[in-house]
Amino acid sequence: MGTEERERKVYRPLRRAGLEVIPDAVPDGVMPFVGPCGREDVVGGFSHEYGTPRLVQRLNEDWYELAVSTGLFDHRREFLVMLPQGAWTHAAWLRNVHEGYHRKPPALWTRVRLLERWDVMGRGAGSAFLGVHAGHPGFGMMALDSSVYISCSTGERGVDVVAVSHPYRSESVLRHLEFLAGWSFPGDHPEFRRRIAAWLAGRREPATAEAGAPAVAPDVS
Repeated sequence: MGTEERERKVYRPLRRAGLEVIPDAVPDGVMPFVGPCGREDVVGGFSHEYGTPRLVQRLNEDWYELAVSTGLFDHRREFLVMLPQGAWTHAAWLRNVHEGYHRKPPALWTRVRLLERWDVMGRGAGSAFLGVHAGHPGFGMMALDSSVYISCSTGERGVDVVAVSHPYRSESVLRHLEFLAGWSFPGDHPEFRRRIAAWLAGRREPATAEAGAPAVAPDVS
């Protein structure tokens, strides 16, 4: 996918959701992927069933509160979002899995800035890169200094969001990365495994990013 196509298909929908993409600005040493964690790593989270009144608003409010309390944003309200390399949407991958094909292009971290007006769980999920549609989000986000990782998934009954502290220290996460780096199967992505293996080989404590988040939540209307 070329730069103009990616701008049109990926960046513009995210900007309409209040996430401004900052290309080619991911900090060095960021772990390439965060997998399953242990209970001891979880520092917060919430769940809402699909029938919850004002579901999108509640999801937005709780996501923002969790992001601020765990330190997802730096002082410019910037953080990392996992996005596909090409134009694969979250919904397209889910359809692929349901049809028995588990392969999808590997995702990469992308640096974004939260704008004054945003709607992560509505327009963001509706962009197809942060979910299936409004109120059915699915994404991975991480602080620039890797100090917190927030995952969001949709289940049969509702939306689950979990925050993990310092995922690069988690024994469960590291074991999973080691498994991925050494596991080859038909249809996998060797480049993805190489990235994980290279990160594990040179693993170090990430540099501390400038932290801080606004005390007052922005307008999400």
